[in-house]
Amino acid sequence: MHQYIGGALATGTAARTAAVVDPSTGENVHTVAPAGPEETDAAVAAATAALGDWSRAGRAERARVLARAGALLDERAEAFARAEARQTGMPVRLARAGDVPAAVAAALGAAAAGPPGRGEEERHEPAGVVAVLVPRTRPLRAAADSVFAALAAGCAVVLKPAVAAPLTAVMLARLLTEAGLPAGALNVLTGTGPVAGAHLVRHPEVAQVSFTGSPAGAREVAASAGGRKRLTLDSGRRGPFVVHRDADLAVAVPGVVAAALLHGGQDAAAGARAVVHRSLLADFVDGAAERFAAVRVGPPQDEGTQLGPLASFSRRHRVAALVERARRYAGVVTGGCAPGRSLAAGAYYRPTLVTGADADSEIVRAAVPGPVLAVLPFDTDEEAVRLANAVPEATAASVWTRDLGRARRAAGELRADRVGVNVHPYDAGPVAPVTFTRVKQVRYGDGGGGHAADPGRLFFAT
Repeated sequence: MHQYIGGALATGTAARTAAVVDPSTGENVHTVAPAGPEETDAAVAAATAALGDWSRAGRAERARVLARAGALLDERAEAFARAEARQTGMPVRLARAGDVPAAVAAALGAAAAGPPGRGEEERHEPAGVVAVLVPRTRPLRAAADSVFAALAAGCAVVLKPAVAAPLTAVMLARLLTEAGLPAGALNVLTGTGPVAGAHLVRHPEVAQVSFTGSPAGAREVAASAGGRKRLTLDSGRRGPFVVHRDADLAVAVPGVVAAALLHGGQDAAAGARAVVHRSLLADFVDGAAERFAAVRVGPPQDEGTQLGPLASFSRRHRVAALVERARRYAGVVTGGCAPGRSLAAGAYYRPTLVTGADADSEIVRAAVPGPVLAVLPFDTDEEAVRLANAVPEATAASVWTRDLGRARRAAGELRADRVGVNVHPYDAGPVAPVTFTRVKQVRYGDGGGGHAADPGRLFFAT
């Protein structure tokens, strides 16, 4: 059962079942009965019923519950790390060292957040029932960021994870109930985007939608919402690295390689293309190829694994097809294949370095959801910016240079949500509870002169 509605587990009634597949082996871990419109309505109703008491509970009580949830999550970090690894292919050591501690920090940070600043002219009130939609890649981290912030603001939440990765979402909801969260303040719907997701976004009782995923998915959510709801959209594409002629390759090469392979290249914050000054091109390619070839690809549960499988076999198929088509017009320096032998049953793909592709080629412009880095040369700073900005909607970009003036210019010209200098900006930082509040304007008069006083008082004055 992968629905959690009103504080209890439930089974969905959608027409077809879905499988949670371990991408490292192809094994079916669980069979899910996905949520349909009936469960979606029930989850929103449960959230609506819980909203009043939870929003009136007060900041101190909400902080107590969230702090307890953070402590419980920290105690059960290993179970969460292993569940995340099993449903996404993330190496368990990375989940243990990165995403689970980040989820704990999100809970504790939301608990510690003070009330938003209030002037005489405004008050911050809970937005209402919030729908939180998270992707298959890093679902625990994405859910924790938005769910804890929304709960801290006094909202009630309906969380919809990807139908193929619901395990940690249900675990998180049950943990919050144990921490003292009222039944219905957090509900989990495991269903498909076209059925449960679309119905949830359109639901008239949902006041705000928080979405993490692709730009295409964000556009679908915005269209479904129809301009009638508040939207918080965290979407983007893998961005560029710009390596200038004065860059220190001893720093740039390992930094770029690590960022290109972030969560198997499936994270929007990972980089997808390196724009390198022509004078450094050969040395950069040699260094990156050596590091790519040395990456330890293996099962997520192995402590030595650096790169696990992609999150799904369909994703691996898409990456392989893009690379095979690229061989017609570019060179594959290293990688470009799935490993065999003991890893043949999983959705693995070797780190792949591509050179010689044009800026407008498919491998450069496509949203490659895997460990693939395309390298392009440039000659002038203006050309570097043009090539870096040729693919829109970048989540993160970085510039590598020893020239502070050049770094500042590039940071201002690169079109990305976050830009790093001699470091790639992986993390967007915590979501603030104020994100899930609405501002009410309030004006007080002094009671004198008539024009600024309480109009009721003036009307009934004798």
